[in-house]
Amino acid sequence: MLTYLIGGAVALVVLLIIFRMVWRVAEPNEALIISGLGAHSSNEQVNETLGFKIVVGRGTAVLPGFQTVRRLPLDIRATPLTVTCVSSQGIPLHIKGVTAYKVGDDYGSIANAARRFLEQSDEQVMGTIHELFAGHLRAIVGSTTVEEMLHDRETLTTNIRGSLAGDMEKLGLVVDSLQIQEIDDESGYIRNLGRPQAAAVEAAARIAQAERDKEATEREQVAAAAKAAAVRQSSIAQAGYQAEVDQANSKASQSGPLAEALARQEVVVAETETAKLNASLAEKQLESSVLKPADAEAYRQRTLAGAARDAQIAAAEANAREVTLRGEAQAKATELTGKAEAAAVQAKAMAEAAGIKARAEALATNTDAVVAQQLAEAYPQIVAAAASSFEKVGNMVVLNGAQGIEDTLVKTITMGGSGFALAKQLIESLSSKEDAKPTLEPVPDQTA
Repeated sequence: MLTYLIGGAVALVVLLIIFRMVWRVAEPNEALIISGLGAHSSNEQVNETLGFKIVVGRGTAVLPGFQTVRRLPLDIRATPLTVTCVSSQGIPLHIKGVTAYKVGDDYGSIANAARRFLEQSDEQVMGTIHELFAGHLRAIVGSTTVEEMLHDRETLTTNIRGSLAGDMEKLGLVVDSLQIQEIDDESGYIRNLGRPQAAAVEAAARIAQAERDKEATEREQVAAAAKAAAVRQSSIAQAGYQAEVDQANSKASQSGPLAEALARQEVVVAETETAKLNASLAEKQLESSVLKPADAEAYRQRTLAGAARDAQIAAAEANAREVTLRGEAQAKATELTGKAEAAAVQAKAMAEAAGIKARAEALATNTDAVVAQQLAEAYPQIVAAAASSFEKVGNMVVLNGAQGIEDTLVKTITMGGSGFALAKQLIESLSSKEDAKPTLEPVPDQTA
C-alpha cells in the first residue's frame, strides 16, 4: 500500500514538472508567438492562415522539442527624430522631434509585427521607424512652406501621421504621439522672418520705453516736487517742533517756580475748601448742638406752658367742681352725720339700757358669774397692779428656792380673791342703783 502511495506521489510530482515545462503564460504587455508542430492560427483570429499561433493574456501548452515560443513586447516605445529636409520654397531645414509608437492590439497587427520585428533588437526597430518617419516627413515638408510649418505645427503633425498610417499598419504599429520640437535653418530664413516682427516689437518696445521714460520723468518730477514739498513741510514741522522744544525747555526751566506757585495755589485752594468745610461743619455742629436743642427746649417750654395752662384750667375747673361737690357733699354729709349721730345716740342709749337690763338680770340669776367675768376682763390690770408692789423692792430674798417664788406669786395672785366678795357686793349695789333709774326712750331724729 505504501509503495502505491509513494508511486502515486512520484507520478504526481512528475506530472507537475512536466506541466510546468510545457505551460506558458502571456503577460499583459506581451504576446506569445508559438511556431512548430500544430501551431497555427484559426480564421477567427485573423483573415488569413498563419504558420504560427498567437496567445495574448492567457496560458497555453507548448510541446518542448516540437514547438517554439517567443515573446513579442506590446508596450509603448519612443524614438527621437532628426531629419534634414527642404521646404516648398527650397529652404533647407533641420527638424527635430520625437514619436511614440507601439504594436497594435489586434491579432493582425501582432501578426504583422511578429513577421517583421520578432527577434530584432530595439536599435534595429528604432532605426526602421526613424527611416520611415524621415521619408514621410521629407515628403510632407517638401510640400509645405516654412511659414505654414512655423505657424501651424499641429497641421504638420496631422499630415505626417496621416501619411504614415498605411505603412505603420503594414508593420503592425500604431503611432501614439508625434511632436515636432524644433525647426531650424542654416540660411537664416527663419531668423529673418522674425526680424520685421522683431523690429516692430523692438520699435514698440522703444516707443513703450520712451513713453515709460517720459512717464518715469514726469513721475520723477512729480516725485521731486513732492519731495521738495515734503522737505519744506518737514522743515516747517521741524521748526515747529524746535519751537515746541524751546517752549518746553523754557517751561521746564520755569517749571520749578511755576510748580511752586501752582503748589501754593493748590494749597490756598485746599485751605479755602478746608475752611469752607470747617465753616459748614461748625454750622452743622451749631445747628445740632445749639439751634436744635434750643428749638427743642423752646418746644418743650411751649409744651410745658401749654400743659401748665391746661393743668391750671383743669385744676381751676376741678377746684370749682370740687367746691361745688364739696358743698353738696358737706351738706349731704351734715345731713347724714346728723342722722347717724342721732341713730348712734339712740342705739347707744338702747344698747346701754339693754346692757343694764341684761346685767341686772344676770346679777339676779348669777352674781358670781358676772363678777368672775368682770374680774377676768380686769385681770391683767389686777396682776399689773399687784406686780407694781415689787417695783420699790431693791433686793428680795426668797427662801425655799423656786418653791418660795411660786408661793409668793400664788399669794400675790390670790390677793384678788379676798376682794371677790367685795366686788360682788359693789356690783350688786351698782345694779340696784341702775335699776332705780328711769327707762330711756328712743331719741327722736332731729335732722328730719
